[in-house]
Amino acid sequence: MGVFPGFGSWINQNSKQPLKAESKRSENVDTEKDQFKLPDKYYYDLNEELKQEDLWHEAEKKHPWHNASPKIKVTHENGFYHMNIELTVGLTPDSLYNFLIDPESGAFQDLRRQRNLTEIKSRKVLFEKGPRQMTRVEKSVACNVFGVYIPISLNLILDENRKDLMTQYKKEKVRFMKEFKGNYKVEPIFVDKERLCKKRIPMTREEYKKCSGGQGKLASKLTIDQYYQPYPPFNLPPLSWFIRGMTIKTYKSLLAQVQDLSIRMRSAVPVPE
Repeated sequence: MGVFPGFGSWINQNSKQPLKAESKRSENVDTEKDQFKLPDKYYYDLNEELKQEDLWHEAEKKHPWHNASPKIKVTHENGFYHMNIELTVGLTPDSLYNFLIDPESGAFQDLRRQRNLTEIKSRKVLFEKGPRQMTRVEKSVACNVFGVYIPISLNLILDENRKDLMTQYKKEKVRFMKEFKGNYKVEPIFVDKERLCKKRIPMTREEYKKCSGGQGKLASKLTIDQYYQPYPPFNLPPLSWFIRGMTIKTYKSLLAQVQDLSIRMRSAVPVPE
């Protein structure tokens, strides 16, 4: 039984597809308005994901997960800004990563204000092999400018790895930015390790599953490292302060939608198989 209507049906539908050892798509696939395509091979246990859905749903009814605010640290050195962000999310690593890389997932929809915070203008697959896919993406992000959301265009090269749950990105063209690059990754959090694994602290998912008897919930730690350098005169105060504040507010808005999505997922009504 899948308890999350969106992700559960997504898993059930695609678990029926045959698994291939390696993608047959060739380099430089031209898809000017390419929609997100599911991988030819999955690097996680589909049945285990469905079981995690049930565990999260039952736990949410008794002891709701607390969504902690993201930890954001910004440093400035040699003209470069480095923003480090850490966020814990009450979803499994694989489901969270899939939602982050899928432009149709709704992870960045502000349902309260009925608007999308990101929009994909075009997408072209440059390379795909196994779990790795490289794409050229033109997208817009709604940036928070004094409480008003203004779309900013970004042309990026994305390098996604579905097995390592990590994405690296760099700019082709980003407004106001001379340099713009970074990465994000998703790692597992063993939520119930102290309660269910008293004698042994698990170091891997396999150990956690064994010591918890398969009853331990998996959450996620999302880490983002963003590096940017504005063009003059935006690299000088007070404009640099404005860019810094706008970047922080924009990330907070996007991450708030990720947390809202996780609440909807954990609280979803069970869907029959």
